[in-house]
Amino acid sequence: MFKGSIVALVTPFKNGKVNEVKLKELVEFHIKNKTSGIVPCGTTGESPTLSHEEHKKVIEIVVKAANRRIPVIAGTGSNSTEEAIELTKFAKDVGADAALLVSPYYNKPTQKGLYLHFKKIAESVNIPMILYNIPGRCGVNIEPETIAKLSQIKNIIGVKEASGNLDQVSKIISLCKDNFDVLSGDDSLTLSMMAVGAKGVISVIANIVPQETAMLVDSFLKGDIKKAKEIHYKLLPLMKIMFVETNPIPIKTAMNLAGFDVGELRLPLCDMEENNLKKLKEVLSNFDLMK
Repeated sequence: MFKGSIVALVTPFKNGKVNEVKLKELVEFHIKNKTSGIVPCGTTGESPTLSHEEHKKVIEIVVKAANRRIPVIAGTGSNSTEEAIELTKFAKDVGADAALLVSPYYNKPTQKGLYLHFKKIAESVNIPMILYNIPGRCGVNIEPETIAKLSQIKNIIGVKEASGNLDQVSKIISLCKDNFDVLSGDDSLTLSMMAVGAKGVISVIANIVPQETAMLVDSFLKGDIKKAKEIHYKLLPLMKIMFVETNPIPIKTAMNLAGFDVGELRLPLCDMEENNLKKLKEVLSNFDLMK
């Protein structure tokens, strides 16, 4: 159902508030630059520091700006099942095409608890849902067997897999039905994951190099492995530097340096350390992205 290069969109701020004008501009930028879909209010969108009102407003703005020209997969996950249901219902009501549901964080549920959490959301809101497995942030891994069990629920149609474990990716794909969409959650692993059956990426670097990221994925999907490999190695320094500090610190800093004017980070995220900023500027200069 979903494939290609899907951007994990940053949330632009100005004077402490969501910059709604810039947010609409970013949607247009991705539509013009061959991005396959947009994820507002994910990790890269600083969702943990958005108020509920802001979270809903960002989703609504992106959906309206996209106007069905590009799929919108709204980040609606929470460590509270009822809160996730509320956000997911809102996303559906305003016209989102799907929801991205991160694993419950901090409360560290068991595999049974994870299954029941996602099952209840899926049964409560009739919208396509993509699981988001990122154990490094959430403190719990959705095991392949749990993902396979969840894939039997009609509207749970995929997973953004960010465990960094290719063996786990292979097991998920081998256990799940053919129409279950596995998407990379790590830019640097996109090519490797697609080699074992993933269908694309929910990307950080697509915020700044959307066409190149789309070309990497599209080349692989069309069978041009050589071209995909060339693009992967070309983009690899950019992929790696975007995680020299906690995401989305580097990508948002890079976008400002590249002239996107997406504004400040919200505490507890903060400006980059000077030595890392220097490394980032060097990489951006090599890609001719500095303004």
